[in-house]
Amino acid sequence: MAGRRFSLLRLFRRKKEEESPGAAPAQQPEEVQQVQPPQEDAGQERTEEQLRARGRFRRAAQLVCRFIRCIWHEEATFMATGDTADSDLFNAQTSAALLDMLVENSVYKAKQVPTIVRCIHQWLMSNVSAEHRLDKTLVLLTEEHPMDVAVTLLRSAPACDRAARTMWKTLISSRWTKEPVLQILFRVLEYWPAHRRRTSDGDERDVFALAATVALWEILQLSHSWCPGGVKDNFPRLLLTLLFQVFISTEEMSEEVETFWRRCREQRSLPPNPNRFAVQTVKALLRQLLDEDVLMAIGRKCGWDMLLKADSHHYAVGLLARELCRVSRSFGRSIAISLLPRLSRGEPLWELPALAFLVEVLHCLNPRQYGPSVLQIISRHLRSQCPERRRLALRGLVVLSRDPAMAKSMRSLSESLLELLQDADTDAVQMTLSAFINVLHFQIVIISTPTALKLLEALRPLFDNEHSQLQQLSMLLFWELMEATERSKSLKPHVYLSLVPFYFNWHNENQRVAEASWRALFGAARFLKWRDLEDLVTMEQPWRFPECLLEKDRSRVGQYVRQALPFLESPEKPLRKLAIKFLGIAARSMKQEQPELQLICQALQDITDDSPAVSNLAQETLQIIRAVRRTSFFHFW
Repeated sequence: MAGRRFSLLRLFRRKKEEESPGAAPAQQPEEVQQVQPPQEDAGQERTEEQLRARGRFRRAAQLVCRFIRCIWHEEATFMATGDTADSDLFNAQTSAALLDMLVENSVYKAKQVPTIVRCIHQWLMSNVSAEHRLDKTLVLLTEEHPMDVAVTLLRSAPACDRAARTMWKTLISSRWTKEPVLQILFRVLEYWPAHRRRTSDGDERDVFALAATVALWEILQLSHSWCPGGVKDNFPRLLLTLLFQVFISTEEMSEEVETFWRRCREQRSLPPNPNRFAVQTVKALLRQLLDEDVLMAIGRKCGWDMLLKADSHHYAVGLLARELCRVSRSFGRSIAISLLPRLSRGEPLWELPALAFLVEVLHCLNPRQYGPSVLQIISRHLRSQCPERRRLALRGLVVLSRDPAMAKSMRSLSESLLELLQDADTDAVQMTLSAFINVLHFQIVIISTPTALKLLEALRPLFDNEHSQLQQLSMLLFWELMEATERSKSLKPHVYLSLVPFYFNWHNENQRVAEASWRALFGAARFLKWRDLEDLVTMEQPWRFPECLLEKDRSRVGQYVRQALPFLESPEKPLRKLAIKFLGIAARSMKQEQPELQLICQALQDITDDSPAVSNLAQETLQIIRAVRRTSFFHFW
């Protein structure tokens, strides 16, 4: 260290001699002897000049040593203003030159780096007109100690004042320091609320993530015409981190974060809440890569306002993901890939918004490459107590189920999906049905008999559901199930009990429900190997169905009657008339002592306030049933 100090003194002496206005050019000794006549006091003058030179050098050396000691002990407050009590050495230009020489000649220890950074920052604060004077020094220092420089700057100027902005711009503009500094900045961003980092001087104070956010915002403001490569390359990581920061600063604000933000606001004009500033930073980041029209589209859909509310944050994140995918699928793919590790770790705080983002960009991923990871994440959320998480997991499952490669992998989710078919949430049931249909449609998976039985039991209540979409999907799933399951005698009773609902919905006013019923009825006929029923469905002769069914399976007439009775109260008039006709035909196949016959008569008798066409048909049918019951030729009716 002593050697480096003397080297610095020699450099400084040489510089002072070169810049001294009274310094005369050197002359050859021979010429001096020829020009100058011998004088008696020449030796005395030479001695006085040497003494004066030595005095100037001694004072300069003392001041340089004092400067170095100030750096070491961080007593450099005089440097910015210029302490000229002893010499002009400590004016602004001289102190900057000394900083240059310290760094260029490495006349410092690693533990003095934070002090030098603070000195540079303080010098820039006091010298507005020469803001780029120390650029080279700062870059050289950062090349050797990037962590110390970046962390010290975040600690010293968390609100990012004018001098700090200049320093950040210098570091980001240099190709030698840009990448390491940005990586340190990003790392601090990811630790909420603060990141404990030890610098070379032993300082272990926390570095707040919001300080890095302010610095990033300033960097983005400085780069309107150019986007730093590090920012563009780390766009997914930055976007997700900032969105998390918006959420966490909305959901919970610790006292230490509030105190930190209040101190920052005292130094400069900032939004009152950190979450609003984080949203501003998200916008600034998006402007680097997207058109302003995309941001305006999100604003028109209230996306920015929803981001600031805890209960609607995940909706806004999903909206943002959709808009990004519309601009570029590569954006969506890169963000999804960056998101998978976070969801795999199961970070509970931001899990719902992260899942919402993933579902929206899932179609951008290659299912064969990333499908297993996504399926593992989704399976964990299918049993979640949070309805919104279950819904999002099912949406993702529907996307995955469209790929044949994922069909076999989804077999392990059968039990969870069967439970969801009984969920009170209509949307959840609808997506569960869609996922089942997509998987079975590829005919890659053969459904075992026990699973098919459970599925048939879960589907039967849905055939008559008040939501037409659930009706349609449940019957389409039944048809796919008939194609994908093994034929078993244990399944036949359940298939028989599905025929009556299919028959009535074949006449549904909703065309999609009617087509799905026709398909399901055809699948049931093929499964039962019932050629007559298959033919009448193929030739679309529904009027033949009641006689065909009741004649073929007399043992279940009572069950069929109980299934048909609710259709007397259908809101659709054609179905009410169809139910009356079906019950009239069923009565012919029943014995007089069967209780279902009495139920038919009572139900028809209660139809009094319906339309004239329905009421008259019910009374006529009831009279015929009673007339036939009084004769001994019931079977000829």
